[in-house]
Amino acid sequence: MVFSSLTFLFIFLPVTLTLYFISPKKFKNVVLLITSLIFYAWGEPIYIFLMIFSSIVDYFHGLLIEKFRNENKKAKLVVLSSVVINLGLLSFFKYSDFLIDNFNHLFNTGFETLDLPLPIGISFYTFQTMSYTIDVYRKEAPVQRSPLALATYVTLFPQLIAGPIVRYQTVAEQINDRKETIDKFADGVKRFIIGLGKKVLLANNIGMLWSEIQATNINDLTILTAWLGVFAFSFQIYFDFSGYSDMAIGLGKCLVLIFWKTLITLIFHKV
Repeated sequence: MVFSSLTFLFIFLPVTLTLYFISPKKFKNVVLLITSLIFYAWGEPIYIFLMIFSSIVDYFHGLLIEKFRNENKKAKLVVLSSVVINLGLLSFFKYSDFLIDNFNHLFNTGFETLDLPLPIGISFYTFQTMSYTIDVYRKEAPVQRSPLALATYVTLFPQLIAGPIVRYQTVAEQINDRKETIDKFADGVKRFIIGLGKKVLLANNIGMLWSEIQATNINDLTILTAWLGVFAFSFQIYFDFSGYSDMAIGLGKCLVLIFWKTLITLIFHKV
């Protein structure tokens, strides 16, 4: 599910925001966690357990770091354990087939590759969970004693699939105590719309131009067309990534919660 899809814009996002708004403050993280897991499971139902595992592992690593706060060697070993586990999972899914292929080539063996699909967003949530343990070790963020709150940080749907990677220290306070303002709402909606425009109006259409040029026989390409293809490919990549990042940042700023609060406040005020 991508931010520019009709399913996200007209079903997932309105339902999520409605549930988020009507929920008491103590249940808002629960709503965000559940909806974020549904968002991820929409495209990757099996590997959702891998993301949950990664969150649980680093939750306990954070507690151990706090426990060994005055024993620096033990605390460093805990951080090392977190790094090894997280990078080990990431490397297994990204490079296992590459290593098997090269081993077969070097030693003339016939081991079969695993052909495992790469879990969506594994690089992003892996580095985010590592960020938590490292920030706690550096005393740049307090230890999170609620596994639900930490899982909410890791799985938050605006940045789950393609980033941007958010360090834990940046959002540590907001995980437990978020304060929305109309200014943040306005900035968030503006940023989201700009990103949506970049993705739908620019990246998608420039991508169609690139696809046509790419499909052209190389012998029929003129120099001008070839350069046009180079620029089309470059701008498609740029506006696609830039647009997604803008939409993610916009959603993260406000979750459009203020819209519902403001609208209902105005209705009741007039009544």
